[in-house]
Amino acid sequence: MSKKNKLRIIPLGGLGEVGKNMMAYEFGGDIIVVDAGIMFPHNDMLGVDYIIPDFEYLTKRKDRVRGLIITHGHEDHIGAIQHFIEQINVPIYATPLTRGLIEGKLFRNNTQHKAQFKTVQAGESSNIGPFKVEYFHVSHSIPDAVSLAITTPAGLVIHMSDFKFDHTPVDGWPTDFAKLAEFAARGVDLLLSDSTNAERPGWTPSEAVIGPAFDKVFADAKGRIIVATFASLISRVQQVADAAIKSGRKMAIAGPSMVDNVKVARKLKYLEIADELIVPIEQALNMQDHKVVIMCTGSQGEPSSIVGRLSAGTNRQFDLKPNDTIVLSSHPIPGNEESIGKTINRILRRGATVIDDKVAPIHVSGHAAQEEQKLLINLVRPKHFMPIHGELRMLKQHAKLAMQVGVEEENIIVVENGQVVELVGNKIQLGERIPGGYVFVDGESIGDIDHDIMKERGQLARNGILLIDISLDKHSGKLLHDPEILTRGFVTSEEAENLLPEVRRRVMQAVNSGGMSSEKDIINTIKSYLHQETKRRPMVFVTLSKA
Repeated sequence: MSKKNKLRIIPLGGLGEVGKNMMAYEFGGDIIVVDAGIMFPHNDMLGVDYIIPDFEYLTKRKDRVRGLIITHGHEDHIGAIQHFIEQINVPIYATPLTRGLIEGKLFRNNTQHKAQFKTVQAGESSNIGPFKVEYFHVSHSIPDAVSLAITTPAGLVIHMSDFKFDHTPVDGWPTDFAKLAEFAARGVDLLLSDSTNAERPGWTPSEAVIGPAFDKVFADAKGRIIVATFASLISRVQQVADAAIKSGRKMAIAGPSMVDNVKVARKLKYLEIADELIVPIEQALNMQDHKVVIMCTGSQGEPSSIVGRLSAGTNRQFDLKPNDTIVLSSHPIPGNEESIGKTINRILRRGATVIDDKVAPIHVSGHAAQEEQKLLINLVRPKHFMPIHGELRMLKQHAKLAMQVGVEEENIIVVENGQVVELVGNKIQLGERIPGGYVFVDGESIGDIDHDIMKERGQLARNGILLIDISLDKHSGKLLHDPEILTRGFVTSEEAENLLPEVRRRVMQAVNSGGMSSEKDIINTIKSYLHQETKRRPMVFVTLSKA
């Protein structure tokens, strides 16, 4: 095979982290992109709404991008589509439910007019440039999820997105084992596979275990039940609806994203919920407590979510009652454990009961554990293996699992975002490095916030700020009046009474002596003094005006 038959695999998100999944495949002058997701900020990313992949590599080559293929409708795979199509407007290939969820999201963000969709079904294929993309069904925690078999002149690649081997899924549609065996018979040159649960031994439990757990929760609850989960976790909505019917409760949906998603899923028949079961939230709030279940978002402890606001007593539409049972039906995203713990404690202080997956099996992962990951590799029998979707430790562990089931170490490649991988001839090799970092979204600002600003925000949060306002006579250079000093988040008012007079004295001395009159000199003098006295390093700013 000549060097021209080289497939470039370009990870732009999801490798070395959990979230913001995006992968590009490049052959010759053509590129296809798989998924465009977001990641929620870590606790130290102050003021950031969410993070999207850095796809500068693609924007510079947008005339070569042929399509965006979406595997399923979760935020970490579709959340950045609105930003992507503003820069690169290409056809979006998605299954019916995934398309519906994307359209709802684009409509809420007023970008639906820019999207051009091509609806696909599991079992179908698309010819996109030199790529033949086959869609096959995988079981996950959302219906209509697919993974991809991508045939290229360089070989057959299986892009196994989020999946599990659930033999009794809620929608009755297990992963397509027959297709995997068919691909193995053709010969798979490279398998890329989800590593989220690579550190979890055994098998991921079936979604079927959740039904009985919900039945018990509903039977035991004396008052209202409020179930919090991801807005896109459609299968969980079905399970809550089934439990509501058995317990004689009506079901209300709260929150615009969840309302929209449920509407789409019902319209497309992915949810089987009778009209008489669902009542408007306003009606539910006036019904007897033991006759109601409310579904909403906030299982990750997000302060702006309904559960987050309920825990703080700031939700406008309704408040918590002492007999309420709050069910958090999701597993913490890495990094969210602290905020979820604080949310649970606040709910408990307000007298409600909290049930999470530590208390009862009201959530199971949608991702394959170690035995399923090994079974996949044995089914597909790939020549080469590349773990995707996970932090570095998960990717490394997945690589070890591949070696355990017979993939040669030299045929396994572990990389993080921005490291190009090349499949050429009968080998896999590293290409060049490209940008693959974070793009912060903060309100209307996209990509304007960089790591220096994040560092400053962290410093402000940790050590506070001290502002010094100095007015000078423009002729003599002497002070017109004593410097004004303002401090926030640095010292208590009692400490300030002792500290600030000396700061003022030192500023006056520096200015009046004529030896140090520049803003930088004054800042350095005061920073040194403050650290000497407090062992803290606030941000010090000086405004210097002359009149």
